[in-house]
Amino acid sequence: MFKTAIIPGSFDPITNGHLDIITRTAALFDKVYVAILENSAKKPLFSVTERIELIKRVTSDLTNIEVEGFSGLLVDYANRRSAKFIIKGLRAVSDFEYEFQMALTNKQLAAHIETFFITTSCQYSYLSSSIVKEVASLGGSLKDLVPDSIINDVAEKFKN
Repeated sequence: MFKTAIIPGSFDPITNGHLDIITRTAALFDKVYVAILENSAKKPLFSVTERIELIKRVTSDLTNIEVEGFSGLLVDYANRRSAKFIIKGLRAVSDFEYEFQMALTNKQLAAHIETFFITTSCQYSYLSSSIVKEVASLGGSLKDLVPDSIINDVAEKFKN
């Protein structure tokens, strides 16, 4: 059976923790969509187009990955992509409460779509895009926080 999953998120920017979840998910499913939420209420560091390019660059070795932007309900996007699985990465217990609520809401909206939670690898449990942006804004090293191939892209956003 052909199994398709979606990993939704803002990925602003993609971190090594995100990449860990994407890589592990790609090993479990035939097709994986990395779906970048287009949220007009937020002011992202990178545009959706830039985030797509960055994620494609760092996942180029994963042949079953597609990266796209989307807006609207996640379950509607999942239905358009014939995906029956939503994958959410968890760093800590604090992530679980919100993600569990979202999973139950999605289940109410589309009973045929399952949400799976994957805990991040221990070395990334502290890592978030917000932390990456804070470190970059203060001129700190991004080594081991984001994939090496995008360090300069992130640092460049904070040059005056």
